[in-house]
Parts: sequence; C-alpha cells; structure tokens
Amino acid sequence: MAAVGAPRIHLPQPLACGQTVVLPPAASRHVQVLRLQPGDALTLFGDPLHAGEWSARVHAIGRREVTVQVQAHVAVERDPARAVHLAVGMPANERMDWLVEKATELGVASVQPLLTERSVLRLGGERAAKKVEHWQAVAVAACEQCGGNRVPRVLPVRALSDWLADPARSALGSGLWLSLQAHSQPLAHWAAAHPHVPCHVVLGPEGGLSPAEETLLGQAGLVPLALGPRVLRSETAALAALVLLTLA
Repeated sequence: MAAVGAPRIHLPQPLACGQTVVLPPAASRHVQVLRLQPGDALTLFGDPLHAGEWSARVHAIGRREVTVQVQAHVAVERDPARAVHLAVGMPANERMDWLVEKATELGVASVQPLLTERSVLRLGGERAAKKVEHWQAVAVAACEQCGGNRVPRVLPVRALSDWLADPARSALGSGLWLSLQAHSQPLAHWAAAHPHVPCHVVLGPEGGLSPAEETLLGQAGLVPLALGPRVLRSETAALAALVLLTLA
C-alpha cells in the first residue's frame, strides 16, 4: 500500500509495477523543493488506465529531472458516490481560485466557468485560456493535498446561454440551479430524495443571475433549489451545495 504521509504527485500516464518513470518538470521541481532523497516514498495518481494510486520511491535526482520507480497499485477510492458538476458565474479577484481549490477538496467532478450578465470577471481569448490553465493547476495541487485521486476538469470559459444550449450538458445528470425564489424546494430535500444521482448545478456570480437568465434555466429544464433564507456569496453557495450533494 501507499506509504502514509508520503508526498502525492499527479502523474497522468499509464503506470506499471517496476516501471521507472521520469517525472515532468513541475513534479520534479516539487520533489526537489521537498528535499526528498533517493529511496524516499511517494504516491502517484492520475493513471488513466487504473483507478486509485501507486506507491513509488525516488530512484534518482538530477539537476533538472527526477526519476521514480513504481511499486504497487493501491485500489483506493476517495471520491463521492455522486458526481457533481459545478457551473459557476465566475467570482472576481482570487475568489475563483479559492472556489476551485475547496470544491476539489470536496470532490467536485468538474467546474464550468460561466460568463453571465452580471459577471464582474470578464474573460475571453488568450486571457481566458491562461486563467483556465491556472485553475486546472489549482485543482491538481488541491488533489495532491487532500488525497483525491481524480482531478476535476476545469472547462473552457463559456457564456451561460451557449452552455445551456449544448446537447452534451445532459450527460452531466440532473440539472439544478441555486435560486432565491420563494417556491424553490430546499436543496437538502432534493439530495435526500435522489441519492447518488449525478447532477450539474448552476449558480450566479456576485450579483446573482438576471431574471432573463433564470427564465433560460427554467426553459432548459433545470430545477430551482434553495440553500436557505440567507444570501450567500457565490463561492460559499457553491461549497454549501457540494457538501449537501456529496455527503447525502
């Protein structure tokens, strides 16, 4: 089994017992920063052919690269039984970084950054692509820290209307959106009544969703659900929804 407390490295490639692998540059730097030595234990995860993780040991440390020897496969599962996909109107400043990190710790399946009418953070083109790359790295680091073996995918930024019109969205499971409407049923009730049902959850940015966007969500068949009487920040609401859905 993997050594308890061994540093965890995301290595998204097929692995095999006894294999010697050169770590990518970022992972090699991580090992060097940790001041690991040959013989020290590591845990590798991200193998697309084998769920779980692999125990490994540092084989050699050079100036620019680190090689490790793969040892045994450990079929451990730490992800929630329900796949929850977040589609979130991007909060401004560093709040999106925090949201991605904490959502990863709670076991989110994917994060879809959305542009909405009231979004403060407006991204497009190369700037959007660089932000998504950054958020994906945040998700990897969070998985390495928390013990998750499946890194959630952070998807390219899309406009809410475009994302709703995409037929592929139905593959994400039941459609939900966080609402302040008086008639919305509590999310906790829905979660208890639909155990383990995969879902995607839409929530707005700091200013919330506009009435026109709420109409679009209803027309697309998404169910309005409430977290309670208080108005939560978007990143707080996202995590509250994840707790209710992944722990139900």
